[in-house]
Amino acid sequence: MLKGLLRQVFWGLLALLGATAFAQIAWWRGETLNALWLITAAVCVYLIAYRFYAAWIAAKVLSIDATRATPAERLNNGRDYVPTHRWVVFGHHFAAIAGPGPLVGPTLAAQFGFLPGTLWILIGAVLGGAVQDMVTLFLSTRRDGRSLGQMARDEIGAIGGTAAMIATLVIMIILIAVLGLVVVNAMKHSPWGTSTVAATIPIAMVVGVYMRYLRPGRVLEASLLGVALLLGSVVLGGWVDHHPTLAALFDHEGLPLAFSVIAYGFAAAVLPVWLLLAPRDYLSTYMKLGTVMMLAVAILWLRPEIHMPAITPFIDGTGPIFGGKLFPFVFITIACGAISGFHALIASGTTPKLISSEGDIRIIGYGAMLLESFVAIMAMIAATVLEPGVYFAINSPAGVVGKEALDAVNTISSWGYPVTVEQMQHLASAMGETTLFARTGGAPSLAVGMASILGTVFGEHLLALWYHFAIMFEAIFILTTLDAGTRVGRFMLQDMLGNLHPKLGETSYTPSVVLTSALIVAGWGYFLYIGVIDPNGGVNILWPLFGIANQMLAAIALSVATGILIKSGRANKAWITALPLVWLLVVTTSAAYEKIFSQDIRVGFFAAANDLAQKLSTGVLPPEKAAVAPQLIFNQQLDAWLTLFFVTMLWVVVVDMVRMSRRSLAGLPVSASHETAYVATKLG
Repeated sequence: MLKGLLRQVFWGLLALLGATAFAQIAWWRGETLNALWLITAAVCVYLIAYRFYAAWIAAKVLSIDATRATPAERLNNGRDYVPTHRWVVFGHHFAAIAGPGPLVGPTLAAQFGFLPGTLWILIGAVLGGAVQDMVTLFLSTRRDGRSLGQMARDEIGAIGGTAAMIATLVIMIILIAVLGLVVVNAMKHSPWGTSTVAATIPIAMVVGVYMRYLRPGRVLEASLLGVALLLGSVVLGGWVDHHPTLAALFDHEGLPLAFSVIAYGFAAAVLPVWLLLAPRDYLSTYMKLGTVMMLAVAILWLRPEIHMPAITPFIDGTGPIFGGKLFPFVFITIACGAISGFHALIASGTTPKLISSEGDIRIIGYGAMLLESFVAIMAMIAATVLEPGVYFAINSPAGVVGKEALDAVNTISSWGYPVTVEQMQHLASAMGETTLFARTGGAPSLAVGMASILGTVFGEHLLALWYHFAIMFEAIFILTTLDAGTRVGRFMLQDMLGNLHPKLGETSYTPSVVLTSALIVAGWGYFLYIGVIDPNGGVNILWPLFGIANQMLAAIALSVATGILIKSGRANKAWITALPLVWLLVVTTSAAYEKIFSQDIRVGFFAAANDLAQKLSTGVLPPEKAAVAPQLIFNQQLDAWLTLFFVTMLWVVVVDMVRMSRRSLAGLPVSASHETAYVATKLG
């Protein structure tokens, strides 16, 4: 009894501490706010949510059964279905889901201030994102690791299922393209970063061979080897950067880097999962977790002040980084850190084919999402500890603030966020860069913030090393999601083609593997190309589409989950997915309406295309922009039609789910459940 009382006191005090931290974040209006309050609120919320909410869902809603054999055990083929150690699966899953969203999204959304994004990251993750991930992982594991689209077709119906399959595949292509764009922008003209990221590929393959053939089961040995090689690659990158001949080999414009990323994505989708995908994601997780924990320790040690205001004047939609008002755009800008449809594709793609016990679903599904949300909090802190003037100088495109440094600082200072040319030059020199002006995309400013925090604690004379370490950290974060996403896209396309010809649906059939991988890579490669050639860095064209598509995909996943819960006799508990679904329907439909019909050229896709077409016809565009204007006009129009397509497909899925659910509740016939029969596990 005493032990139980102490446990209740502990959780009560933790809840009180979290509430106090939340109050400080929400109501503080002094000049600065200590970053410790953000970390305290986050940790308290995550611990309470995992201990109580996630445990209740696992036990009472899903009825997770650790004695039940998983698809990885029953369908083990040594290629895609492979029973894997729980922490390796956790590492793969976390690395795969934790792409640019938790890093870039909060950084970009900081133009609204630190408060809106922070609240959305915390509330959205525990009530929406983590629930979606865990429930989707559970449902797919019970259905032989079927993809989200195929589950929709099997469980909801032909109309909604077909819409879900098509929409998820097209959305996946958009998401992967944005992943590639962010990493290309981060590595552009950075021999240090490019050489370091390139080295992670052979390192992962060495670790994969080591764990499979040289020392099977020796996970710790392989981990130490891989981490040592990764850290060595960062140091080696510095040497490459200062070597004239080698630096030239890794110093590239955006297009060559884009083609390299495309080639890598194809290889990652085709090669066996044990050779590149799993070990690379596993090693990347060590790098990610190590860096995030190191950053958290540095923040705890320094207790830095948040310099960005809680709310900026740009909530009215006039922000320089991207157009759009606080609602709904903060909710689609911060995607992966709060709730992300991309996660549902991983949770119904590679992960259920690797998980060896249903008992691991809670830690892998819910726990990995909380960890990613914590990464988003770290990113928000790293971005907002910068002086606002510096933050806007790095992230504002030259087309908004001016190409010349003096014009940029004058424009930004006129907003009430002073910054000087000398200040930016000194900062760029300290980071080992020639300039930091107009380094759009969020990754460079995040790296500057991380380097400033880490350098203060672990050595300011190594700022350039910390900056490029942060760039490598971000690029690895993103590439691991890109390769997993390409593989999941291949699974999805194979599922669809399997309805036309069964042989094409076999994940181990080599001609199908090569064909579907090539089609997926060609799709996202095109959108990556149009982002790279965009004079504004591609962020304004692709990131809003990324956010809308990602959240629409989350709504589709929650629709499928809600429908299956109702259909399986859990209607009284289906609110766990239905409530976040309703919120996402409001957010995504509102954002889609704005992007399609807004007359503001910084918001509406059609408005931007028409404005550019008019300028092109009147000859007022400079030659370099006029050369790519026709392509940009087409791309803006394409984005508008894609947005309309996505929102239409979403509502088709939702309406069909509601139809099926009403029939189920009324006791009328619905399609049979495709949950596999119970088979006892033979694994220890």
